[in-house]
Amino acid sequence: MDDEFYEDDFEDEEVLENAVLCPTCEDVTSHQILREKEVGRGKDYLLRCEQCSTVHEIQFRAPPLKRVPFMLTDGPNSYMATVDLDSDEWLDIDDVFEHDDMTWRITRLESKNGPLEGIEATNLVRAVALRQDMLRVKITKTRGEFSTPDTLIVEEGTVFKAGTIMEIGAQTWRIRAIHTGQGRTLRGTVDASNIKRMYLHEPPRPERFEPKTPRERRQAWKEGRLGFNPNPILPKEQIKKRVKPTNRRKRKKPRN
Repeated sequence: MDDEFYEDDFEDEEVLENAVLCPTCEDVTSHQILREKEVGRGKDYLLRCEQCSTVHEIQFRAPPLKRVPFMLTDGPNSYMATVDLDSDEWLDIDDVFEHDDMTWRITRLESKNGPLEGIEATNLVRAVALRQDMLRVKITKTRGEFSTPDTLIVEEGTVFKAGTIMEIGAQTWRIRAIHTGQGRTLRGTVDASNIKRMYLHEPPRPERFEPKTPRERRQAWKEGRLGFNPNPILPKEQIKKRVKPTNRRKRKKPRN
């Protein structure tokens, strides 16, 4: 019975449009907007109450801005920038915002009393943020006996899979292993944001490493030179069809 009462009461609830306090009705009522004017960061409205037809003005003003110094870090480069925030805006660690047509993630918030996990903008003294829309992935490229460090710049959400072939400029590489900070994976798929370092090797040359026999092919699968396949299957063109002999000798019937 109580559930039915609450459901009926909810269905009869009236939805008000442009609901504000009417000075004549002394209640929150629905209003019609007669005029709208922008004033600075706020707006002035001329409204008519739909209950008593009283015409009155109302002003909406945004809270004052708080200019906060941000240390913005884009890979190896860092620079100071001033970000304007509403003074009553609440900020938390890992919040994402846009500045200079780029996306940033907050990594540090400081007040007069030291770093905090969350703070209102009016009390914020300094902040640090990392670029979020583009990620830098550290790599090590190995060709023969020589290894060189490098960096890949990729979009957020990019994933890499160990064992795959990739192009960097005019060069071709194979992802030998991916280090996530918790260990290396030789077969897994890892999001770029979780990669500490990626190891690239020169891919095998087909004319040198192409297996010629089924035994060589199985060994190539084990060594990862043909990708990962726990149960290698030979292609049909490499499977020799059995030849049925056509010159079988006929057995002679015994003489009576």
